[in-house]
Amino acid sequence: MGNPKVIFTTAALFISLITFSQQVTLDTSMISRIRNEVMNHSNVMQIAEYLTDVSGPRLTNSPGFFKAANWTVKTFNSWGIKSAELEPWGTFGSGWSMENCSISMSTPFYQPIIGYPLAWTNGTNGPVTAEVLLVNSLKIDSLKKMGATLKGKIIIVLQKNTNLPTPFNANAERFSDSTLANMKDMNMVSIENLEGMMKFINEWRNGVKYIQQMGSTAILNMSPGDRDGTVSASAWFTGKQGAWPDLPIFNIAPEHYLQIQRLLLNNIPVTLKVNVQNKFYNKDLNGYNVISEIPGTDPLLKDEVVMLGGHLDSWYSGTGATDNAVGCAIAMEVMRVFQSLHIQPRRTIRIALWSGEEQGLLGSYGYVLKHFGNPETMKLLPEQSKIAAYYNLDNGSGKIRGIFMQGNKEAAPIFSKWLEPFADLGANTVTLANTGSTDHFSLDAIGIPAFQFIQDPMEYESKTHHTNMDTYDHLFPDDMKQSVLVLASIVYHTSMRDEKIPTKPLPAAKPWLFNIFK
Repeated sequence: MGNPKVIFTTAALFISLITFSQQVTLDTSMISRIRNEVMNHSNVMQIAEYLTDVSGPRLTNSPGFFKAANWTVKTFNSWGIKSAELEPWGTFGSGWSMENCSISMSTPFYQPIIGYPLAWTNGTNGPVTAEVLLVNSLKIDSLKKMGATLKGKIIIVLQKNTNLPTPFNANAERFSDSTLANMKDMNMVSIENLEGMMKFINEWRNGVKYIQQMGSTAILNMSPGDRDGTVSASAWFTGKQGAWPDLPIFNIAPEHYLQIQRLLLNNIPVTLKVNVQNKFYNKDLNGYNVISEIPGTDPLLKDEVVMLGGHLDSWYSGTGATDNAVGCAIAMEVMRVFQSLHIQPRRTIRIALWSGEEQGLLGSYGYVLKHFGNPETMKLLPEQSKIAAYYNLDNGSGKIRGIFMQGNKEAAPIFSKWLEPFADLGANTVTLANTGSTDHFSLDAIGIPAFQFIQDPMEYESKTHHTNMDTYDHLFPDDMKQSVLVLASIVYHTSMRDEKIPTKPLPAAKPWLFNIFK
């Protein structure tokens, strides 16, 4: 989502699971059928290719998002799953797309600059050439000292830490056996304190407003994180009217940012030429999720629902392959496999492809408010009691290595048994730990058993997460097939189990964590 996935942990993974696990059944015949279909007739990469290469970036309410969403509905229908639809979840705001962007240095010499405008910021109304001004910070007191010198300038903020990550560590990695073993024994910590982040965001926004009032031309930010031309272009804005600033704001590659800063610190003037056209879409301000389902067949259980999904929206400097076309493609492939094998689940199986995840889990939270209840009051709706479980995939393209239990001790032995057939594929870790922050969080907040999988990190946080490198070629096909197999088996067994997945005690009513990003 908008912030890197943060791992929250829980108490040690307790007691022997042997006695309990013997009570959990495995349909080995069905697992074999699923494995054959997944490994020998996979469509998962074709699905991922359409969601990325063909649809392009999928910022919520942008043309790319609706192209992907409408295609998924048609695809479900072509598989014989006739219930697919775009379901509105509430007001999101304007869509936005980048139509054209070029940034270059004119003096002291010509050089193209790698960079992208932040979503929901305005364009330049044609090419603009302006001098770059280095300011010490975006604090109002500091900016006021600059006075009229801000007018007409492109602003950059002094970066005191100029050390980029060393290139000695590999971009991609898999979890070692020892790391997975330690995950089982993580200690409980509370959800991180976001007050510091909110303070920084508000200070940044206030500084941007002041610079805008003083007539500056644009702002350049140094892209956080990596090197080698990798740029992250995510922002703390939404499509809500008035949430975005009027002047253009760009994130540029660290190497180019620091080069400009060094020139200015050495009193060498820098002039940039900027030309960006961005487009807003205001015809329909509603946000939409894609929802589809395979009906249950058991007269006593068919009204209960097993859910799976990921978020369809993405940022836009890449094509949102690892975040999160891959999760959507895997979940869609699970539905195709079930339909191909003519599986008749006892419970209904429902897929949800969310929107607005990158702006604070908006689509999944809107769905929760509409169908299940309000976590801020814990007033539940009848549908809440009908959800057997929700399974989310949104940590990149690495294969599944296990599952986070969200502190659900009673459910842990069930998943330990269900993962046994996949030990040869490296998926055998069950931890009470929690991971966030993605769409399972919305359902967990209303008391639904909701889970995210442990996945090999690969190059997700190191290279692709929210960056221009998040493209189809950074997907790992064999890992994706393995994930389809594991997810399909768990969803199937959840749909066929006599009882629903055990639930934790209902959480207390409390303010929704991601309201800070509004």
